[in-house]
Amino acid sequence: MRADLEALAKPRPPLTDGVEIDPVVAEVIRGGMETICFEMAVYVSRTATTPLLNQSNERNASILDANGRCAAVSVGIPQLMLASALPVRFAIEHFGDDMHPGDVYLANDPYHGGGHLPDYNVFAPVFADGRRVLMASIQCHHGDTGGSVPGGYNVSVNNIWGEGLRVPAMKVVDAGVERTDVLEMMAVNNRQPGHMGDLRSQIGSAQLGAERLGQILERFGAETVEAAVDYFIDSTGRRFRDEVRGWPDGTYTAEVFGDHDPWGNPDIRINVAVTVDDGRLVVDFTGTDDRDELQAWSSYGNTRAYSIAQVACITSPKIPKNEGFFESIEVIVPEGCVLNPPYGKPVSAGTHHPGTEVGEAIALALQAVAPERAVPQVYKTGIPTIMTGEDPRTGLPFTDHSAETHAGWCTAAAGMDAWGAQNASFGNLWKATTEINESLYPHLQLDRDYRIDSGGPGQWRGLCGAHYIKRTLVPCEIYTYVVGMKYPMPGVAGGGDGAPNKLTLRYGSDDPFVVQHTADRVPMEAGQSFNFDYGGGGGWGDALDRDPTAVLDDVLDEYVSVEGAERDYGVVLTGSLEDLTLEIDEDATAALREERRNGQGEQG
Repeated sequence: MRADLEALAKPRPPLTDGVEIDPVVAEVIRGGMETICFEMAVYVSRTATTPLLNQSNERNASILDANGRCAAVSVGIPQLMLASALPVRFAIEHFGDDMHPGDVYLANDPYHGGGHLPDYNVFAPVFADGRRVLMASIQCHHGDTGGSVPGGYNVSVNNIWGEGLRVPAMKVVDAGVERTDVLEMMAVNNRQPGHMGDLRSQIGSAQLGAERLGQILERFGAETVEAAVDYFIDSTGRRFRDEVRGWPDGTYTAEVFGDHDPWGNPDIRINVAVTVDDGRLVVDFTGTDDRDELQAWSSYGNTRAYSIAQVACITSPKIPKNEGFFESIEVIVPEGCVLNPPYGKPVSAGTHHPGTEVGEAIALALQAVAPERAVPQVYKTGIPTIMTGEDPRTGLPFTDHSAETHAGWCTAAAGMDAWGAQNASFGNLWKATTEINESLYPHLQLDRDYRIDSGGPGQWRGLCGAHYIKRTLVPCEIYTYVVGMKYPMPGVAGGGDGAPNKLTLRYGSDDPFVVQHTADRVPMEAGQSFNFDYGGGGGWGDALDRDPTAVLDDVLDEYVSVEGAERDYGVVLTGSLEDLTLEIDEDATAALREERRNGQGEQG
């Protein structure tokens, strides 16, 4: 059985025939729903058993109406949030009237609307006056899928069946009674000892959301709540279209590339044409790579999610994120290209790449209409650096996704240098601290400093990437896939690119292994380390327009070297960094910049 994904994504009808409602009441209900989403997400963080969920917050909650329209979301990971609707819509169509109060469902299959198999969507219907009115949904990334390799990412298999257990839609709680047969099946198809704790955390979150929504329905009545959902979805759509009407109509294009697929096939092309037409957007990926031999495939649901997420980063943050926003954007993805794969293609790694290149392409295309906001809110990672082995403290196998804090890939925006350690594509994803993960896994983290000169130069500087070293305390194997070496994070509005990624396994040994595209269970002995030099973010604007004082501050903060200040920014410094006597040679700086602007000098 195969779902029609494009049909699932089409706009859904409203719940009422234009029933009037007090706008204040509607906004109170919307605020209540958003609070419930937040409570559902926090519930998972406080009750899940594995660090991916109780530390890193790889979860997102949403509320949908009876027709599968997104009514409210939590602050979370945009890709998870936006990929959650289609699996719920499939379940609504599949089960129809066979949904009942107290039921809870689970889905993860990309060919039925999901992103990739590690993303489990758990949802519960909410009833009032004898009919289904709302759906409470919580989506989480799990650390294993039961496929042929640990960790949920199988970049070597040539079909989705080798990636793990597929669940189009399945009832896990029947009218309030846990289906132990189903949950036992889920348990034996997963390597992680904490998997069932995470899954039960999601179930509890969905049940909590259903309970809270039931209270709203009891207080306001089903008809009022339905009218409120229609009102704020319609209001959001109007606000979105009003903003986009401020952009000049036209079609704006971009072409970006991913380095390679996990098998080394080079230059994965993503082509986009964004049409602005009287407040509506059409995002068309016609012309995107469709080579059948490729091993890089983003599911339709994942592609749609990244498309909407990037547009959301370019428009006003004051516009609520619900179906009114989403249905104002038409996404065209030809079947058979790497962003809407032929049925059965593997997609676990594709949720990252070419998935994130979707956002990169849209941002670069829209530089012409909103350069101050059209910043790629993505990352260049490949997949997590997965370490597997046996923990001598427990005698059990471990799977360490290396989900520790590190810096990389954040691009500057107009008026602001890139900062911190993450970007908007990750949303509120928290990377675990050294102390937490060293207590959970047999490793030591030795270095995590910024790489000098790795942030893309610009009027506003890109974030520096991290120089990250991690030592294993036990024999282990490394399984990963790396991109961002040939095509690093791009600069925006004339800014420079960030530095590329580089991952070296067995770092500092006589037998180092520099990852060219994939590390397929590369062994490391106890005491050996790997070094990941994470790429920097792109700069925004001409680096020659950067305030020389800001460049001097960057040198003092060791973001930029003395040589980089002159090479990349045209800022000449005198004195000594070691003695903290650096000063700007204003005359030499002005002359060098003028020479560069006139095309007479070289700029790095």
